[in-house]
Amino acid sequence: MVQFIFSTIMFFLVLLLAIYFLQRHLIYFPEQDVPSPLESGVPEMQTINLHTDDGLKLTAWYSPPAQPERATILYLHGNAGHIGYRSMLIRSYLNDGYGVLLLTYRGFSGNPGTPSEVGLYKDARAGIQFLHMQGISDECLVCFGESLGGAVAIQMATEYDVGALILQSPFTSLSDIGQYHYPFFPVKWLIKDKYASIEKINLIQCPVLVILAKNDNIVPPAMSRRLFEAILAPKKLLVIPGKGHNSLDEPVEVIRFLQNYVPC
Repeated sequence: MVQFIFSTIMFFLVLLLAIYFLQRHLIYFPEQDVPSPLESGVPEMQTINLHTDDGLKLTAWYSPPAQPERATILYLHGNAGHIGYRSMLIRSYLNDGYGVLLLTYRGFSGNPGTPSEVGLYKDARAGIQFLHMQGISDECLVCFGESLGGAVAIQMATEYDVGALILQSPFTSLSDIGQYHYPFFPVKWLIKDKYASIEKINLIQCPVLVILAKNDNIVPPAMSRRLFEAILAPKKLLVIPGKGHNSLDEPVEVIRFLQNYVPC
């Protein structure tokens, strides 16, 4: 009996150590395909390079606003896939004349580096700095964050006076998500990349649109609602019935929100 207990304890200790050291492989699922804008259905977008402050050169896609009164959307995707998967999600914004910078992170789509919370923030800052160089002011910049990208977008909105923030399936923190899916593990003690959005969302001053799927089985809708309730800035909640985490695409509502709240 003693031997069994000892073996069980050792097994869980080894498992916890493995989770700690390999956790980023369990959080980020980058694909290395490097599609072109043309083959992804957005031929008007240019392939450009972003330069991070830690010396990485990242590939991204950019299309300037087709109309001077339109804002530019910095689109920050989630924790998986590659840049081409998001092309159809931004199609409606391009058609309506909005500028779009479709950024993909370090370690994704052939980009150098390894994803991490600090690293993704650096990548997003490089995107904003690029837009500044194109003459895009902060008030005409919209940060659109998808799932984990929502945490990156929130961080950017605490650093820059952006025109608006759009959060699709956002979570309170990555620790909370991990604890929700793995309740028997001390996730909050193990996780390195915390993405603690709930601790900074009250700092946001720009208008915020939160979009959540009623049938989301990855980010619980109640968690997205909790984050929404903590927002002090002007805000709107959009709950989509019959949709899941990976099937949200609500350009009509997003464009209506931008027309009402973004001064550009």
